Amino acid sequence: MLKVTSISFKYHQKKPVLEGFNFFLPQGEHLCIMGESGCGKSTLLKAIYGLLDLNDGKIFWKEEQILGPKHHLVPGFEKFKYVAQDFDLMPFISVSENIQKFLSRFYPEESKKRTEELLEVIEMTAFAKTKVKNLSGGQKQRVAIARALAKEPELLLLDEPFGQIDNFKKNTLRRNLFGYLKEKNISCIIATHDKNDALSFADKLIIIKNNKMVANDSPRAIYKNPKEKYIAALFDDVNELTLNNESILLYPDQLKITDQSAMMATVLKSYFKGSYWLIEAMFNDQKVFVNHFKELKTRTKIHLKISKDS
Repeated sequence: MLKVTSISFKYHQKKPVLEGFNFFLPQGEHLCIMGESGCGKSTLLKAIYGLLDLNDGKIFWKEEQILGPKHHLVPGFEKFKYVAQDFDLMPFISVSENIQKFLSRFYPEESKKRTEELLEVIEMTAFAKTKVKNLSGGQKQRVAIARALAKEPELLLLDEPFGQIDNFKKNTLRRNLFGYLKEKNISCIIATHDKNDALSFADKLIIIKNNKMVANDSPRAIYKNPKEKYIAALFDDVNELTLNNESILLYPDQLKITDQSAMMATVLKSYFKGSYWLIEAMFNDQKVFVNHFKELKTRTKIHLKISKDS
């Protein structure tokens, strides 16, 4: 189990990048970290991997404390693997050679089999002999993930791992990767802006705001009951309405257009979203967004009702 206890970190004399982080992650579970750019997601991953010397607090993996560069000639905890956004691949050798670089030369057949297995996970079998310098950014990102998995780490740390990957590849890669990690009982922490990483594949979710944790629960619990607009806005457009002197947060699918209600609004614009339309409207001098099955003309009067069980 990973145990993070009251950790804080700042660069030199600047303001803290991480303040008072406390959480734990059982073996084999997946944690997603979300928050706006600059909130401290990447710094947290580096701290857990052992690339930083903490100002306060401790990090343990099982019974072993993770220490920073002051304590190690080569920073980084040996039982973990960290995939940063710069990939750090070897450009002049092939995809397979990049993966095999971390496998034993004394067992060539086992190494070959392991490489082929990982190439299937990242859907790069056809590029096994291609030099890394000839790959796209998204393909390099996939190779970096496979290389990190070569020796089956106990914890995999991923920083925006699907950021450069096309949508049509991203969905199958996510299913392959997180399914593989569960099968091998490998823990995972992923820093991301993508709600799909959290909602579909994470067991736990941490939200960071202004370098502090503001939520730590299951993705479902946080999504269903966001404590503030900042949290809800990480998942979707969000309506912050004042009704009867009370402020409430609603996603667009929690408002419905109905035949009659006391909530009357005026359509400002319709946005095509594929399987539905996002309707932007004005209600009591408050801009609202609601999902609807068809486009509505500007200045159309509509009636709204709240449907929070959707």
